[in-house]
Amino acid sequence: MSRVLFVVPPLTGHVNPAIGVAGELAARGHEVAIAGHLDVIGHLIPAGMTVFGLPDLPGDADREAVVARSRGLRGPASLKFLWEEFLLPLNTAMIPAIEQIVARFHPDAIVADQQAIGAALVARRHGLHWATLATTSAELDDPYGVLAGLGQWVRGLLRDFQLTHGLTSADADAVDLRFSDELVIVFSVADLLRRPDTPQPSVAPRNTVFVGSATGGLRVASTPFPWEWLDPRRAAVLVSLGTVTREAGGRFLRAAAEGLLTLTDRVQAIVVAPPGLIDDLNAPDDLLVTESVPQIELMSRLSAVVCHAGNNTVCEALTHGLPLVVAPVRDDQPIIAEQVVRTGAGVRIKFGRAGASNVRAAVSAVLDDPIHRLAAERLRDAFRLAGGVAAAADHVEKLVA
Repeated sequence: MSRVLFVVPPLTGHVNPAIGVAGELAARGHEVAIAGHLDVIGHLIPAGMTVFGLPDLPGDADREAVVARSRGLRGPASLKFLWEEFLLPLNTAMIPAIEQIVARFHPDAIVADQQAIGAALVARRHGLHWATLATTSAELDDPYGVLAGLGQWVRGLLRDFQLTHGLTSADADAVDLRFSDELVIVFSVADLLRRPDTPQPSVAPRNTVFVGSATGGLRVASTPFPWEWLDPRRAAVLVSLGTVTREAGGRFLRAAAEGLLTLTDRVQAIVVAPPGLIDDLNAPDDLLVTESVPQIELMSRLSAVVCHAGNNTVCEALTHGLPLVVAPVRDDQPIIAEQVVRTGAGVRIKFGRAGASNVRAAVSAVLDDPIHRLAAERLRDAFRLAGGVAAAADHVEKLVA
């Protein structure tokens, strides 16, 4: 059996897929460990799994302050901020800690999140097997479009990062730290990408594998939910903005709740929102406002999902053949939203401008127009064939065999 080290950034949506694959490998007898920021991953890690803490941003560049400053940015400004103010400082701080973990744990391979480029760099330094875990397909789907210069800017940053930390110019030119030259595991399906008629997207290496959704992996105890509240005579619709966006999404969540309350003859709505944000809209029979839901378990009881186009939620919905209403905010979300729309599996509305009538119309469209459900069901078949965390674990095992 082998030793495998997973390294994740302090973002919940990136942690859960890694935990799923790590848990699958552990169940097969491999020794696994996860390195990450304990305040983010601590409550997500199942008991018994080895965990190593990573340092936070240095000095007074507090992570929460960085996140707060980023919320008003969009487009290229958002991407530049993400790399310059968050990812590069975070990964620079990570490198010494990963070196110490490697010396202590002696992994046969490192599975690094696509944003954990510091771990990828350490793997290259030591000649270790290295796999990239891509928890979103955005970087493989022509993310910069006509902004080719922006893509070149990112590649230049990554080259300079390698040179700064001791790799030669030839080594830095040879590999993009976002894409392992041995194995890239993508939690999505190729059917969603811009070029589904080709074996691999042009921006990814040939060793890219698509494994579908991270559902089914090892997770902590499920969140309680009043299952008896669901009315089988009506369509259940979930509204969720994920773990990062929802705090700033009060206006959108209120609009969604108000819009769905006009459809109570046919719809029950579940809105995930922090306490005190829209609690006043709770309607005992028609609208449930709650801080959290057992999202994976709930999917099989839903008819549609309204979300911010976060990759995990989109993939979980499509794994169940559910059409989507997507309201992307930032980062990779516009790209994932475009994937949903161009495949026909949902409709897009504007996060910053959507009112109750917009949400009502969009939800009515995905419930009434069979084209959306048929498209979602076609993608459901692709996701189920992809294999999920078990397939991801298979590929890691082949890497270290």
